[in-house]
Amino acid sequence: MGWMQGFPPPEDKIITQPDSVYFSFPRLRWSVCHLREFLPTEEISRGLGAPMPLEYLPPAEFADMRQQIDAVTFNPQKSEEEMTWEESLYANYTDGMLIIHKGQVVYERYFGCLEEDGKHAIMSMTKSFTGLLAEIMVVEGTLDDTRLVRDYVPEIGDSAFATATVRQVMDMTTGVKYSEDYSDPNADIWLYSAAASPLPKAEGYEGPDGYWEYLQQVEPEGNHGDEFHYKTINSDMLGWIISKVSGKSVTELASERLWRRMGVEQDAYQTVDGKGVPFAGGGITAGLRDLGRLGQLMLNEGASNGERLFPAEVVANIRAGGDRSKFGDGFPTFGPGSYTSQWWVFHNDHGAFAARGVHGQTIYVDPTAGMVLVRLSSFPRSQNGFIDPTSLPAYQAVAEFLMAR
Repeated sequence: MGWMQGFPPPEDKIITQPDSVYFSFPRLRWSVCHLREFLPTEEISRGLGAPMPLEYLPPAEFADMRQQIDAVTFNPQKSEEEMTWEESLYANYTDGMLIIHKGQVVYERYFGCLEEDGKHAIMSMTKSFTGLLAEIMVVEGTLDDTRLVRDYVPEIGDSAFATATVRQVMDMTTGVKYSEDYSDPNADIWLYSAAASPLPKAEGYEGPDGYWEYLQQVEPEGNHGDEFHYKTINSDMLGWIISKVSGKSVTELASERLWRRMGVEQDAYQTVDGKGVPFAGGGITAGLRDLGRLGQLMLNEGASNGERLFPAEVVANIRAGGDRSKFGDGFPTFGPGSYTSQWWVFHNDHGAFAARGVHGQTIYVDPTAGMVLVRLSSFPRSQNGFIDPTSLPAYQAVAEFLMAR
């Protein structure tokens, strides 16, 4: 589309910060691959070791498989008109798609701003990194998910979070006041974004400075433990908890427990607020293949390249899901699922579970099919409810195609 092309680019093709137009569509189609140029970040280091190569189908078979998968058909939700897999990629503004089946890469394509050596913002899939680290700590016994937030983070003070349990934070069943309606200019998400902005505050600004100051002033709404409510502040509260317990930032933990040991190809990075606190609820940018490696780690129940990175119980707990009676009906395109440890669980016939982020990001793990699917996207609207109808049936159709091979 010509964004940021030329020396200098035309005035109408420049994407800027601090006026935050960089995440509006269609600028989004460029900025999702260039987030580090707009915001300060911390590195999730892969270390100095050589990457562990992914296994691919032989070239001729790989090319043939792409054609076969592109031709797979399915019916979108509530539609009687068939759609092909390839049509769904374009319909959902896909930037990158990777499919691993039984340990082999069988499909890989790049679109838009993303190339194979590039990185892409993963939005709220970041939450699943944070939740996975917390679940590892729970299973290993360094974090007690029955204790109250204030037991680990006394600085939380009189915030509504103080009396929630760690598990309620992990599963987003806290009773805290927070609106995440991106279409509402007065929603709490924008107040939170203002607090977190690493740029100098506007003259006269009197709100909280940084993620943690915001969390300290959160008010109650409802009762802890009653219902699931998707609220990003839970993820940043969880990031604070695991950092207090471990003595390390979430970026250090992700590097130490995951990235350095998975054989990834590229460092990842995570945005930070004005005080250097990583955005545990949505700040990671990473490469497509490395996200596939994380999905494969989950499929392999914590084992990677012959090494056990964490107990199999961690994945078993996530796959089991959360309390389905608390999930409600607020996600009709997702179906009757659950949410636990910051992962989405479908409770379908294949036992699938996923990391998900706005504008179409997903790591979809299908244990029955032995399939891991990673989709990176820049869909114009943030909510996955607009994308699920032509994505979730497509994932199921490809899984069944692969199982029938």
